[in-house]
Amino acid sequence: MHYFIGPEVAGGLGDGTVMDTSMHPPTISSLEYEFDDWLGDHLVESFPCYIVTEVAASAIRKSGLSGCSFGPVFIKKSETFEEINPGMALPDFVWLKVDGVAGVSDFGLSQDNRLVISEDAIRVFKKFGLENADFQEFN
Repeated sequence: MHYFIGPEVAGGLGDGTVMDTSMHPPTISSLEYEFDDWLGDHLVESFPCYIVTEVAASAIRKSGLSGCSFGPVFIKKSETFEEINPGMALPDFVWLKVDGVAGVSDFGLSQDNRLVISEDAIRVFKKFGLENADFQEFN
């Protein structure tokens, strides 16, 4: 069974993101994620990118889940983040690069560019925290 997942949106693409907007979805070659807040989920998004905590990425690697790879992400905290969460440290994050087939791989993108993940992937994330994501069955 596979599910559409709408992860927590904890911020947006930072000014340091390098992207080609001549296509849809845009192609990102360097990612900066700027946090405005963080509710604690180990998977967050800002279209068209997803980032995961390093501990979740390590568990994904160890589990042998398919359809993704990882890359570096530069993390920044906005002024809003600092006002809402003074002194709060964020865990280390990495860029979750989704390249699998939706409904076949553990991670894939649907035709309308929504993230689709398997039950196995959900189980991995739930070990660490995935309380603010929305799920819908993928057919």
